[in-house]
Amino acid sequence: MANTVSATGKCLCGSVELSTEAVSLNVGACHCSTCRTWVGGPLLAVDCGSDVKISGQASVSVFNSSEWAERGFCSNCGSSVFYRLKHNNQYIVPVGLFGNDYAFDFDHQIFIDEKPTYYCFANKTRDMTGKEVFEQAQSTL
Repeated sequence: MANTVSATGKCLCGSVELSTEAVSLNVGACHCSTCRTWVGGPLLAVDCGSDVKISGQASVSVFNSSEWAERGFCSNCGSSVFYRLKHNNQYIVPVGLFGNDYAFDFDHQIFIDEKPTYYCFANKTRDMTGKEVFEQAQSTL
């Protein structure tokens, strides 16, 4: 992945810590109804690829959210910890777990067609509908 750094992040209580050698500095917002239900609003997250190490695994609960993905959360504090694509073991991690030590840039939004009207981001971003997201995913399989 281009534009990446090594990073560590942790859940609210510190029971679960993630580390990766390749967290993307490009933050995306997902507006799909599943993500909004999972985190209580749009999911602001970064791509960490497949090389993610998780310490505190005993505190991680995993929910099989679809045929293609699962979501992990801390069973102690409830923090959302990751969204993982099953076919390639790709981790998408809420950017808030990494704190403020990195030069993140909010540059894209997905499932923009599912975004409710009660909020709007001012950042200029690359926007994709759910259909476009699935078409892009199909082209990489």
